[in-house]
Amino acid sequence: MSRMYQKKIEEEIRCPLEYGLKIFGGKWNARVICVLANRGILRYSEIRKEMINITDAVLTLTLKELMYHGMIERKSYDEIPMRVEYRLSEKGKSIIPILHSICKWSGIMRKEDDSAMLSQCQRCDYKGMS
Repeated sequence: MSRMYQKKIEEEIRCPLEYGLKIFGGKWNARVICVLANRGILRYSEIRKEMINITDAVLTLTLKELMYHGMIERKSYDEIPMRVEYRLSEKGKSIIPILHSICKWSGIMRKEDDSAMLSQCQRCDYKGMS
């Protein structure tokens, strides 16, 4: 039986910015959203290939959190072997312009130091966002 992922203790959210940062902040959430935005529907192994330096446990937890917040959808097919695919929900798609703006702003602020560009940003079409 499949159960919806729930955190053991809900954190208190005091303002809309905290809510947003809770969903797309952190080390991996925005990265997974960007990968799905650029690549569309992906299986777990395909998402894993796009990510750099993430463990399976952390990726699994990140996907569960994003599903819990309604940012991504998971669809499993009754096949052998079982096939599971992930995609952005409409709510997840709505965050893309905001993430692009943050990425553009960050690129401008770090422009003087090209060596600081992160390889992960190159995979989520960073250059196309400027």
